[in-house]
Amino acid sequence: MFENECEELGRQGLLRMLRRIDSSQGPSVILEGREVVLLCSNNYLGLAEHPRLRQAAQDAIERYGFGSGASRLISGTMSLHEELEARIARFKGTEAAIHFNSGYAANTGVIPSLAGERDALFSDSLNHASIIDGCRLSKARTFVYRHNDMSHLEDLLRVWNGQGRRAIVTDGVFSMDGDLAPLPELVSLAEKYNALVMVDDAHGTGVYGLRGRGTVEHFGLQERIPVQMGTLGKALGSFGAYVAGDHGLIRYLLNSARSYMFSTSLPPAVCAASMAAIELVDTEPWRRERLWQVRERFVTGLARRGVAVPGSPSPIIPVPVGDADKAVAAADRLFQEGIFAPAIRPPTVPPGTSRIRATVMASHNDSQIDQAIDVFGKLADEGFFRKARHG
Repeated sequence: MFENECEELGRQGLLRMLRRIDSSQGPSVILEGREVVLLCSNNYLGLAEHPRLRQAAQDAIERYGFGSGASRLISGTMSLHEELEARIARFKGTEAAIHFNSGYAANTGVIPSLAGERDALFSDSLNHASIIDGCRLSKARTFVYRHNDMSHLEDLLRVWNGQGRRAIVTDGVFSMDGDLAPLPELVSLAEKYNALVMVDDAHGTGVYGLRGRGTVEHFGLQERIPVQMGTLGKALGSFGAYVAGDHGLIRYLLNSARSYMFSTSLPPAVCAASMAAIELVDTEPWRRERLWQVRERFVTGLARRGVAVPGSPSPIIPVPVGDADKAVAAADRLFQEGIFAPAIRPPTVPPGTSRIRATVMASHNDSQIDQAIDVFGKLADEGFFRKARHG
């Protein structure tokens, strides 16, 4: 059953396979028996293997065991769940916070709580799949505006004349292109048209802002964006997600977000590790500084080798290929040369825009980055990547 479907995916260059890593998520990993440079992890600050996270999780297991046993609204609320939410609220500078089991669970639970059949949602065309699915589940009228096109967004806001709520939902950092949402302009439009704003800061949490609070802090909009979502499993190296806002929002989500109400809560050990990670973001700002140094070294080196890359202001560096089969071949060649950076293909990105999505981490050393630059340059010379234009 479904063999024909898999064969068709293969003919289109869209069949995916799992690749097993037999080590921690360090700057290099053991993949299929080989040590390779990991250039595709969202572990931006290198915290996933940090001793403090390990110790915090171990201590929590000794005290609480592993599983939480039930949903939060039954018997699944433990002291560490409440401590984590209080710590997130302090971290984000909001009145309260609520955590979810994943970013996907957060978006598919929160968005249908914010908007229903009488309401309208306005969503960026390159928003994450979890936002798209959250909009669909809401049954609200959903308007998709061109990527980061604030003129188009205003046109849509102006046209809708329904009596319900308007809500704008956007990624803070777009996961495939690595660019940022124009939040100042977006918030101004929201205020002009009385629209609620929700920012998914999955790739911004821990990375952007003076204190690593994310893109909302980066743009100085903490008091003007009421719904801030983010994840604990990327730069924070743990697992799960959160929504931060005022007491009313959080109390409402506790009573309305189905993915929260009907899921077994996170293991206490995960909560302990997340709190340890937040503390490291607070006390070790050098990790963010190092991350930007690594990014600059990588992007500058690619340009020097003639590899064309978009000017994304993030640790996400997409290297365009175009054709899905060619992107898979490029990823295979990278692996042969000791670099693990898989191909990104439809439906994750639009047809004809397949790419290698490279991500750098604060824990990469200069020699690893230089190795990656050399390999990407070699593949560009072989015709896998577009050459940068000079002059």
